[in-house]
Amino acid sequence: MAIIDVKKTNFEKEVLGSSTPVLIDFFANWCMPCKMLAPIIQEISKEHNGLKVCRINVESEPELAEAFQIMSLPTLIYLKDGIVKEQSVGFCNKEVIKKMLKQ
Repeated sequence: MAIIDVKKTNFEKEVLGSSTPVLIDFFANWCMPCKMLAPIIQEISKEHNGLKVCRINVESEPELAEAFQIMSLPTLIYLKDGIVKEQSVGFCNKEVIKKMLKQ
């Protein structure tokens, strides 16, 4: 499944209104750990059917970053039924992300 760029205008539909679990990648273009994490997130999106993978650029969507109290990048947030189940701050490997998705 393709990674969806989420903005304030489509946040409710893509994230809160999703019938499937959602993994959100909060990132910034200047963030080197975010760039290192990007291929792993791409792999996760291809390997996990039934998971919606989204990304939010904190520079262009500061209100969404503030709503989730994002203080460091990258930050991954895993939601089910619009409720945060797991969160990871900083670069992490694929196994850590897979463990998050089991919650």
